[in-house]
Amino acid sequence: MTTYNETKLKTLLNSIKPGTIVLASWLEEIGISRNLQKHYIKSGWLESVGRGAFKRPGDQIQWQGGLYSIQHQSNINVHAGALTALALRGLNHYFRLQEETIFLFTSRKTSLPKWFLTHNWENQIHQNQTTFLPIGLGIEEHEEKNFSIQISSPERAMLECLYLTPDTLDLVECFHLMEGLVNLRPQLVQQLLQQCNSIKVKRLFLYLSEKANHSWLQFVNPQVIDIGNGNRSLSRGGTYISKYQITIPNELAVL
Repeated sequence: MTTYNETKLKTLLNSIKPGTIVLASWLEEIGISRNLQKHYIKSGWLESVGRGAFKRPGDQIQWQGGLYSIQHQSNINVHAGALTALALRGLNHYFRLQEETIFLFTSRKTSLPKWFLTHNWENQIHQNQTTFLPIGLGIEEHEEKNFSIQISSPERAMLECLYLTPDTLDLVECFHLMEGLVNLRPQLVQQLLQQCNSIKVKRLFLYLSEKANHSWLQFVNPQVIDIGNGNRSLSRGGTYISKYQITIPNELAVL
C-alpha cells in the first residue's frame, strides 16, 4: 500500500468511533473514493453492514451506533423519542431497551436508509413521520459510551408518547409515565404546547399533568395554548372529560 493510501487508511480508522457505522457517502466527502472503499473491504479493514454502510471488523453495533451515523453523516433529520427517549434517561422502569421497539421520529416524507431498517438489530424500529412538533425544539444530546445521539427531552418525549396513543401506546400507561415526570421544565413545556399542532396531544397532556397534580403545571399558562374546538374520542364507550372535550378509557378516569 502506498504512503498516500496508508494516510487515507489512518484517516478512515480514526474517523470511525467504536460502536458506530460509517457511511460510504461520508467517506467520499473526506476523500476516500468508492474504489478505495472496496479495496479496504477486500483487505479486511472495513466490513459491510448493508449497501453504503460499513463498520470496523468485529465491532458490535447496536441501533444507537447506526442512529449516530445517520444523524452525523447524512442530511436526514431523525431523533429517538417517545418511550425510547424516556427509557434512555431512566424515566421508564418498565421499558427494556434490549427488547422493546425503538421509536424514531422524522419529518414527513423522510425515509431512513434501507441498511438501517433491514439490519438485524435486537429491536424493532418504529419510524414516525410527523411534523406535529417543530424540528429541533426540545431535542438534546444523550451520551453513549463512545459517542452521543440526539433524543427528545422528557418534555417532548411525553408529547410524542401521547401522539402515539391510542393506536400504538396505551393511554393508561402514558398516565403512569406522566406521574413520574415530576421535574419537567415549565418554560419548555409552554413552548412545546404552544407550537404543537395536534389538538389531541395538547388536550391529553394538560389533562394528564393536571390529573397527576404536578407542581410545575402552575407555571404553565393554558390560556395561550390553542386546544381547538369539538370533541375528541379516544375510547369507545369511555368517560367524557368536559373541561378538555375528550373521551378517555374508563380505567383511566377512575385512577
